[in-house]
Amino acid sequence: MPATQENQIGMIVYAPALAGDDGRPLAVVRGMERARPGLRIGLMISDEGQLIPLPDRDAFVARESSRGEMPPLRSTDNDFRVSVTGWGIPAGLCPGGRAQFEFHVALPLSADGIAAAAALLEAVAEAGRAFWGHATPFSAGVDIARQTRGGRTDREAPPRGLPTIKLPEMIRSPEIPHRLGWLNYWSATAARAIGFPDTARDADLLSRALRTATGGWVVRLTDAPLDLDNPAHLDALLRAYERFPEIGGRSAP
Repeated sequence: MPATQENQIGMIVYAPALAGDDGRPLAVVRGMERARPGLRIGLMISDEGQLIPLPDRDAFVARESSRGEMPPLRSTDNDFRVSVTGWGIPAGLCPGGRAQFEFHVALPLSADGIAAAAALLEAVAEAGRAFWGHATPFSAGVDIARQTRGGRTDREAPPRGLPTIKLPEMIRSPEIPHRLGWLNYWSATAARAIGFPDTARDADLLSRALRTATGGWVVRLTDAPLDLDNPAHLDALLRAYERFPEIGGRSAP
């Protein structure tokens, strides 16, 4: 299930829509397990919230993904609860009019979760062949989500002086990230779209960035998990938005 509590880190990765017998959901699950040694995703979360063991997890995920679905799954370890699910978004609600599939991961905002977050984000994004994605503590994510504004009647300003960003369907290309987060995954095409990296302007971000195997990037805005009650963290987020006006469709004509 997506992150819904203040003690969680929420991760969302935006990828092309599933097509036919698409193996990406299973690749995402396997990639997460490789990224965090000891992690085993072997339970399904029922509609009633019950945990159902999956004796043949791989076959189950492959079967469901062939239908264009990814059921909510959870780790078997109660001390490190990680969940992953996903669903398709129709073209009319997506940037550039191109349907997408969103992978949603929730992990604990604990020492273990913080340590694993970057590797898990990279694993989900790369296995999902994503355009972009982010991992953000739930509380900060709520304020960031409230940046989105659409229509002439939507006059409420975003919180904390954050810039207004457009609705996803108003952004011209899926390679342009909709918003920023604590950890940001930008595919090679997304990085080019926003002009990252520029060695003259991005030295600070590059000091906390990792290059992925496909030429993408995982960029950490702050060393500690993003906390918008911390003035230094809020300033880092505002500076990143100023540096990348393409994010959120703010520089589009």
